[in-house]
Amino acid sequence: MNRLSLPLALGVAALMAGCSLQPHYERPASGVASAFPTGAAYRSGAPADGAKQLPAIDIGWKNFFGDPRLRALVALALRNNRDLRVSALQVQEAAAQYRIVRAGLFPTVNATASDTRSHVPADLSSSGKQVSGAYSVGLGAASWELDFWGRIRSLKAQALAQYLASAQARKAAEISLVSQVADQYITVRAYDEQLEVTRETLRNAQASYQLARLQFNVGTGSELTLREAQGVVEQARASLASQVRLRAQAENALTLLVGEPLPADLPAPMPLDDQHILADIPAGLPSDLLVRRPDIMAAEQRLRAANANIGAARAAFFPKIALTAQFGTESATLGGLFKAGSAAWTFAPQITLPIFDAGTNLANLDLAHLQKNVAIAQYQKTIQTAFREVSDGLAARGTYDDQIAALQQYVVSQQRRLDLSNLLYKNGAASYLTVLTAQTDLYSAQQSLITARMQRLTNLVDLYQYLGGGWIAHTGDAPRPPDAPLQVGASGTGAASD
Repeated sequence: MNRLSLPLALGVAALMAGCSLQPHYERPASGVASAFPTGAAYRSGAPADGAKQLPAIDIGWKNFFGDPRLRALVALALRNNRDLRVSALQVQEAAAQYRIVRAGLFPTVNATASDTRSHVPADLSSSGKQVSGAYSVGLGAASWELDFWGRIRSLKAQALAQYLASAQARKAAEISLVSQVADQYITVRAYDEQLEVTRETLRNAQASYQLARLQFNVGTGSELTLREAQGVVEQARASLASQVRLRAQAENALTLLVGEPLPADLPAPMPLDDQHILADIPAGLPSDLLVRRPDIMAAEQRLRAANANIGAARAAFFPKIALTAQFGTESATLGGLFKAGSAAWTFAPQITLPIFDAGTNLANLDLAHLQKNVAIAQYQKTIQTAFREVSDGLAARGTYDDQIAALQQYVVSQQRRLDLSNLLYKNGAASYLTVLTAQTDLYSAQQSLITARMQRLTNLVDLYQYLGGGWIAHTGDAPRPPDAPLQVGASGTGAASD
């Protein structure tokens, strides 16, 4: 073989390695309607000034949340939450895996140096020397596979898609964390307000009980009235103990999300009515979710990875060609390594043709097709779940205001009823049972109103997440890449490392 044979062979092989057996990717049908549901439950008021509404992805969470304490907690969670840290590390892990697979497209070149000594019996040595030796120095390419059928390129495409899927999954985890912190904070604030109502109810019940006991002691009241009043006190105490426990557990859950003990210098909390969470974010079209929801984009990347894996499975049916080459110098003496005429090279192409593998390649191909079908179903389910989440959120947004307005009037009416019942009871015109029933109904109405306010706020937060919001800190910020690290400081965003 002449001096140009090796470069020529490598060049021809590289030109021929352009075939790919990977199927052409086509995005599957979404399986949802072209528009979100409409009707009485889906009413949404437009801004009073007629200003154009921004989509959720363009609204920063610091502009979406009005409570400074909540904004501080979200910032802490984004910096300290361990689940989010794991998601970021998994992105780096997928990136490293992609680099490993991509490296298979290139030859591995190693520098080698050797000193070989051998001994043969005297009657077998043609030169009369029993000990011979050779020195060699050179560069070698070890078993470089020529990617004729696109097997390595398909594996590279699969690894890239898995990396992009992990990056989108990390973005989804960050958006979800913002929503979870807000939901849990609102739950804590709801328990605070319910505790205030319960403590006030307990104080009123204890005052009524003291009056009933005084009347019983002087003979103007019955024991039945006394025990009814005592029962109200004990029920209020039980409710208070339950709510104290639930409030402590809710704060523990919030601490876990934040990733560190809650600082003592946080801003003062705001009541539920003063949260000022944006309520009129436009929903857009279901097709917008394909580019706004990172969980949908992650599912599509996993589908692309499954599609690329089919190409690698198909390529396994075709011959595999590998090249091993080495070029350097060789001499019997160390001083002669770099003299004229000491050049040495080897070139060893190898072809492997599968003949019998007991159906392994066919099973791998069937498995690759089945995995793609699973990925298609999961992708469509992700879209359908997103459609349902947004639709439910819109239905809740369109009805909670009316429900809360009605509950507010109901609380007013029950408060007036209790006042009248107390007045009639003190004047002997009604039994204590009337007061007891009115007091119980007022307490239930107040608790229902607080729960409805909490549910309205958490629904708005969840809808913000469902529409893709929560990735940027301030409205107008440039979106970060899904695999970008994050550290929230005084300005809200910035690059950081763990």
